[in-house]
Amino acid sequence: MKIKHLKNIIIVSFGFLLLFTAYGGLQALQSSLNPEKGLGVASLSVVYGCLIMSSLFLPPIIIKKIGCKWTIVASMCCYVTYSIGNFKPNWYSLIITSAILGIGGGPLWASKCTYLTISGIKYAHQTGKEKMDVVNQYFGIFFLIYQSSGIWGNLISSLVLNQNQNKEAPNNISYSYCGANNCPKATPELSNTTTPVSGVSDIMRYTLMGIYTGSGVIAVLLIVIFLDQIDLSEEQKREDENPTIWNSLLGTIKQLKDIRQCLLIPLTMFSGFQQGFLSSDYTKAYITCALGIHFVGYVMICYGATNSISSMASGKLSQYTGRISLFMLAAAVSISCIIALLLWSPNPDQLAVFFIFPALWSLSDAICQTLLNAFYGVLFDDHKEAAFANYRLWESLGFVISFAYSNYLCVSVKLYIVLSILLIGMILYLVVEYLEYRKHKIMALDTNAVNMTES
Repeated sequence: MKIKHLKNIIIVSFGFLLLFTAYGGLQALQSSLNPEKGLGVASLSVVYGCLIMSSLFLPPIIIKKIGCKWTIVASMCCYVTYSIGNFKPNWYSLIITSAILGIGGGPLWASKCTYLTISGIKYAHQTGKEKMDVVNQYFGIFFLIYQSSGIWGNLISSLVLNQNQNKEAPNNISYSYCGANNCPKATPELSNTTTPVSGVSDIMRYTLMGIYTGSGVIAVLLIVIFLDQIDLSEEQKREDENPTIWNSLLGTIKQLKDIRQCLLIPLTMFSGFQQGFLSSDYTKAYITCALGIHFVGYVMICYGATNSISSMASGKLSQYTGRISLFMLAAAVSISCIIALLLWSPNPDQLAVFFIFPALWSLSDAICQTLLNAFYGVLFDDHKEAAFANYRLWESLGFVISFAYSNYLCVSVKLYIVLSILLIGMILYLVVEYLEYRKHKIMALDTNAVNMTES
C-alpha cells in the first residue's frame, strides 16, 4: 500500500511540475514580456481574481461530483489555455484565457491538497504512524518535485530569449531608479528607463509558447493515464450527499466560523503577497531594469532550485524541530530580505546579489507553503475541501492585491506592505498554535481524569 500511495503522490507531483513549468515561467515574465499598459500584470490580477471566485464556489462540488483525479485533469486543461493566449497577447485573448485559468485554479489546488491529505491519513491509519508526520512528508515530496518547476520553466525562458536577435541591454541613464526607488510615475525623461520594453521577436515568442503549451498537454496526459482515482466515500458521508454551488459557497464561508481559520488568513495572504512581489516587482524593478529581460529566467532558477530542496527538507525537519521553529526561521529570512531590498541599489556589477535574494526568499516560501498546507489538512480534518478552498482564496487575494497596486505604488511602499502582512500573520499564527496547545492539554487532562476514575 505504501508503494501505491507513493506512486500516486509522485504522479501528482510530476503532473504539477510539467504544468507549472509552463505557468511559472510565464508568470515570472509577464510584467516584462507584456509591459504595454500593464497588460502582463493585469492578466495576473484577472487570474487570481477569478481564482478567488472559483475557490469560493467550485472545489467541494466538483471534487464530490467527479473526484479528485478528474478535477485535476479538467483544471489543468484550463491552465493550458493561458499558454495559448500568450501566442498573440492582447486585451481580449490574454484576459479571457487568464479568467479561464483562474476558474480552474481553485479546484486544481483544492483537489491536489485533498488527494495528498487523504492519502497521507489513510496510510497513517494503516501503519499506526502520526497523521501530521505522514501528511507533512507527502506535502514535502510534492513540493520538492513541484517547486523544481521554477528551475525548468525559467531555464527554458532564458535559453529561448537568449537567442532573441532583438534583445537589448537596459537603456538606463542611472540605475538609481531601479530597485526600491522604482516608481510607476517617473518623470518624463526617465520614463523609458523604468518601463522596460520586451523586445522579444515573434519567432522567439512562438517557440517559447509552443514549449510551454506542450508541457501542459503532457501534464494532462500523465494524470489521465497513470493517476489512480482516490476513494472519497468516507469523506462524502460527512457532507451533503447532493452538493450544490450554494452549499459549496456556504461550506467555504462556514469555515470562517472557525476562529483558527480566521487567524491564519494573514499568514496565508502573505504567501500570495510575497510570491506576487517576487514574480512581478522583483523581476521588473530589479532584474529587467538593471540586467535585461533575458536574465529573468536565470535569476529565478535560484528561486526554483532552493524552493524545491527546502520544501522536502522542511517536511522532514518538522518531525524533529516542530512547526513553530521553522515558521520563525521563515519569518526571519523574509524580514531580512525585505530590509536588504529596501537598502540595496541594484547594479549589473553586483551580479551575484541578484541571485541571492530569490534563493533566500524561496527558503521562506518553501517552509510556509509546505507546512501551512499540511497544517490546514490536519487542523481542519473534518472539512478539508472547504479549508483548502479558503487557503487558495486568501492566498489568491494576496496575489490580486499585490498585482492590482503594482502599476501604482513605488517598490519601497510595496515592500513595507509585505513586511506588515508578515508580522501580523506570524503573530496570529502563534495564537493558533497556543489555542491548539491549550486544547490538547485540556484533552490530556480529561483523559487522565477518566483513567484515574476507571482505575
